[in-house]
Amino acid sequence: MVHQTMNTSKASASKASSNNRVMATQQTDASAKTRIILSVLFPLMGLVSCASVELPPVPPQAAGPAIDAQPAPAETSAQTAAPGQPNLGGPILQRSKSRWVPVAWSELPGWSDDPVEQVWQAQLHSCRRPHPAFAALCPQIGQLAQAPPHTQREWMTKHLQPYRIEEPDGKSEGLLTSYFEPILAARRHRDAQHSVPLYAPPADLAGRKPWFTRQEIDTLPAARKALQGREIAWLADPIDAMLLHIQGSGRLLLTDAEGRQRQVRAAFAGSNDQPYRSINQWLIEQGVQRIHPWPEATKAWAAQHPQRVQALLWSNPRYVFFREEAIADPLEGPRGAQGVPLSAGRSIAVDPGSIPYGTPVWLVSRGPVAPLARLVMAQDTGSAIVGAIRADYFAGTGEAAGQWAARIRQPLQLWALWPRTAR
Repeated sequence: MVHQTMNTSKASASKASSNNRVMATQQTDASAKTRIILSVLFPLMGLVSCASVELPPVPPQAAGPAIDAQPAPAETSAQTAAPGQPNLGGPILQRSKSRWVPVAWSELPGWSDDPVEQVWQAQLHSCRRPHPAFAALCPQIGQLAQAPPHTQREWMTKHLQPYRIEEPDGKSEGLLTSYFEPILAARRHRDAQHSVPLYAPPADLAGRKPWFTRQEIDTLPAARKALQGREIAWLADPIDAMLLHIQGSGRLLLTDAEGRQRQVRAAFAGSNDQPYRSINQWLIEQGVQRIHPWPEATKAWAAQHPQRVQALLWSNPRYVFFREEAIADPLEGPRGAQGVPLSAGRSIAVDPGSIPYGTPVWLVSRGPVAPLARLVMAQDTGSAIVGAIRADYFAGTGEAAGQWAARIRQPLQLWALWPRTAR
């Protein structure tokens, strides 16, 4: 899925978690997805029942928009370990945006404490569209789904080699942010309260890159004509619509004419390919001191400055288009860039030039909000998730997940777990 980052101070033109995020202070290198050890999924969040991870300080759960899976980057020339470095698992692996240095399992902080059985479902999801290096292991992963946790851990240590992920210059610390799947009240047809449209992609999107900017979509007759009849739903608040564009995906709580409610997913279906700009950064430049919590603080500012709301929205030229999807399993997140459902607390968005989709990753973040040491799966990307050691952590679905995700901006270390027989 392709999303923007919710808590970065600058923004980049390419990214997903995703989708993509809550717009605390946003930043370029934002998925786009490590703090406190999240434990179990819990059902009720926000407006309706939905899966989430339980965090000691605050609970989250999130999701990202669905896009076609992208091919993983091929490794380039492999190097041998530098003089004095242990050659634990073979050569150093050089990828297009990172290098992987083999290490011992004992170097993974907290590895023995994480309940790895909680990530098994996410691994099974990745096996629906596995990277070629993992395809031969997927039958065993399926057979071990009900195995005792110690058996699963022993299998991983036997068949996978840990690699410390570094920048090409050897830097081993990066940035962790978080994103989520919002739940927004919507209507199928426009009414007096619901006048903000969510659009399906225009017919000429593929033939015109980049497409119109956000401001041009709102003002140019040609853009408006191209989107006429492409509305899939209507929201009441333009800030909520912007939130959905930043996350890249979300759930819509639709109410029909008889007052009955049901949930559908507004999944990522494309963008105008314009650069992403943080509206929080724009607010900071306007002298706004408080932009948290998102989106409440931004809505409060908009209510006080109605004449400037359009300028706020237009400060981000990037525009996202959606498609409606049924929610077959309310405990599953939306599909990420790998093309499989995201798992709350166990999926991250990465730069695929550094980490191929479907790779198990040991994630450690010693940040002040939520110290994390846990096994996650690289299953998504985002326009602001760029660089070797960059991740956007999928927190889950609903308001609590969003509040948690908005606070996450922490140092990050990553280790890829790669099949011993593959290079």
